Amino acid sequence: MAKVNLSKKQAYAIIGVVIVIVAVVALYVNSTSSAGKADIKFDNVAVSSSYLSQLYDVATNMTLASNVGIGTASGYPFPSGSNVSLTSNGMPEMLYIGADYCPFCAITRWGMIIALMRFGNFSQLHYMTSSATDYEPNTATFTFYNSSYSSDYVDFQGVETLTNTYKPLQNMTNEEGIIFSRFNANNTALPSDERDAIPFIDFGNKTIQIGAEASPAIINPYNWNQILTFLKTNPNSPVTQAIIGEANVFTAQICNIDGNKPASVCNQRFVKTINGITGA
Repeated sequence: MAKVNLSKKQAYAIIGVVIVIVAVVALYVNSTSSAGKADIKFDNVAVSSSYLSQLYDVATNMTLASNVGIGTASGYPFPSGSNVSLTSNGMPEMLYIGADYCPFCAITRWGMIIALMRFGNFSQLHYMTSSATDYEPNTATFTFYNSSYSSDYVDFQGVETLTNTYKPLQNMTNEEGIIFSRFNANNTALPSDERDAIPFIDFGNKTIQIGAEASPAIINPYNWNQILTFLKTNPNSPVTQAIIGEANVFTAQICNIDGNKPASVCNQRFVKTINGITGA
């Protein structure tokens, strides 16, 4: 093998190039490994009006909703068996009981927010990550704690019982506790290992959702902006199929309790199809 003689200047130049290459590779690996994980520094930070506006555009895109349909959502709401409607502020009520730490609540909130935006608006919402020590840690989501929602069709009540570090946050009212106990914690129609679970959603006492319709593993690798990009640009992605699918399921339940209003939403074919599947 021929011997190559390098001057000191050439050697330093080569070493410098190698250092730069190593630094660039390290930066790339670090950025790609961390870019998709939600950063806990955003916990309880208010969501910008621009981001809410983009979510609203996704929510009201009925072409997207119709193309996805039920998507990959599963574990649908079931009839409550109650003949007493749940109402508040003169409207049918959608009641949610969850907790910030809960990874299954994390993905469920995405679908809930998109569904609720089809009937009204969130003027205030905050970023949140699920527990750092639970299944699929630090999943990008939102919290309904200190949120503000208005609608002419449905009254939404959201209760986050614990923070993402398992500290007490909000208490259920007496009525909410009775509802949770009747349809969830003490519901003998449910297998014993499925009782007392969250997320819990009561759609006007007509249908009940216990647990998530999609796995948080689907969105866990991504941050809020990446998830939004999937929703805006890729209807066939697992993220979009899960979130829009669950949003459509929740939309059908709300239509079923609010007199099928507005027609622009509730007259969509996917609403009738889903209500046929869920028995609502």
